[in-house]
Amino acid sequence: MKKLKRLMTPVIVSALLPLSALPAHADLLDDIKQRGEIVIATEARYAPFEMLENGKIVGMGKDILDEVMKDLPGVKVKQLDVPFQGILPGLSSKRFDFVATSLTINKERAAKFAFTLPFSTASVAVLKRAGDDRINSAEDMAGLVIGGQSGAAQSAVLRTYNTEVLIPNGQGIKEFKEFMDYNEAYAALASRRVDAVVQSLPNLAPLIKERGDIFEIVQPPFGPATYYAWAGRKDADSATLVQFFSDGIAKLNKSGKLAEIQKKWLGFEMSVPSDEVPAPVN
Repeated sequence: MKKLKRLMTPVIVSALLPLSALPAHADLLDDIKQRGEIVIATEARYAPFEMLENGKIVGMGKDILDEVMKDLPGVKVKQLDVPFQGILPGLSSKRFDFVATSLTINKERAAKFAFTLPFSTASVAVLKRAGDDRINSAEDMAGLVIGGQSGAAQSAVLRTYNTEVLIPNGQGIKEFKEFMDYNEAYAALASRRVDAVVQSLPNLAPLIKERGDIFEIVQPPFGPATYYAWAGRKDADSATLVQFFSDGIAKLNKSGKLAEIQKKWLGFEMSVPSDEVPAPVN
């Protein structure tokens, strides 16, 4: 009986230990293959890239993910719908293996996380109410109340533009209101609680298609050229997993499948780098 107890003790103790106390796997991709499952975080409130339809995550990002995962047969995808503000903190704390949601490549994120190749441009544009003649260019945001998503890179682009362009020209924005997600920001614009919303141009395409009688895009976009990509942890364990997804996106880009998916969800195609991750400009 004592012998049996000695054999069982290490098993019981290891089961009680937190994951951080257990030996680390040398390679996350190999670990995923062995367990037959990958845990991916997505914010499903960011049309047309990620959104919910009949309780399931759909969109341009989901189509890309499904195509890339064909090169990892036998691995089940457990895709979690996570609020945007919890996406990167959750990745850092290893709540999930990878983030497959539209993240703008910027310096702050690139310093902490490993990005894949991009799958879309993320140029920032101004959204206004249809027929609002006060706003005909980005410069016309001066003196107005602008909305955006809390923690989003587009909000950072607006702040930089306000500091470097609007204020030096005489007047900055009156106020910047942040919302939990862009649907709340759009509702605030429709109800006149904000004068305009800043958002990436690709995300505005389906909104205008569905609600062109209410909203209008101000052209051209403003700020630096930016891109959307996915991200993993910036550590040795995650390197091969990030490379797997990056290679998958490159494969879709070169085959023309990525352009096909873009056309399906955006109504137009866009050229993005297929050989290296573009350096962040902000």
